[in-house]
Amino acid sequence: MDSKTGPAQPAWILDATDSALLEAMQVGQVEALQEIYRRYGRFVYSLALRILGTAEEAEDLTQDIFLKLWQKNSYRADRGSLGTYLTLVTRSRAIDRVRSSGARYRLMRRWDTASAAVSPDNTPLEQATLGEQSQRVREALEELAQPEKEVLEIAYYEGLSQSQIARRLDIPLGTVKSRSRQALRKLRFKLQDLL
Repeated sequence: MDSKTGPAQPAWILDATDSALLEAMQVGQVEALQEIYRRYGRFVYSLALRILGTAEEAEDLTQDIFLKLWQKNSYRADRGSLGTYLTLVTRSRAIDRVRSSGARYRLMRRWDTASAAVSPDNTPLEQATLGEQSQRVREALEELAQPEKEVLEIAYYEGLSQSQIARRLDIPLGTVKSRSRQALRKLRFKLQDLL
């Protein structure tokens, strides 16, 4: 047993497709679930953390998602890749948790477009390209002025309207609109080759 990676996995696990891992998981092979978690756990946790805002809630949701995958396996390959499924389930359950705690929440329409870009038919080259595009978007966001970035993040991750953002930040509505417009214009310029 390696202290950093846990028990040694069967050799076939590392090269197995997601479908093969799901089949193995359905017959009780815990190693298959471990490999799926190794592949997708960090992403699920990161997305949950961005939406929920606390590490404890993100860890709880991540554990819940993989436990339900083990117990129920409601994933259907004809509806997209396992990565897409986990993205949608994480987002949906995180939003449900935010809503159930009394917060109002809605996402920007662009998230649906970005989620739809992930296809089970994507080749490794296409998947790498999507990863590079995501990295470029993150880098472009980091280059925004903090007030502009803050307005976009609140709108995107918390789904607040511009007037709600103005109240929360205690700034005029016109300032929120201006910062939003400027941020989106800068992103459009920096990412014009991706549009």
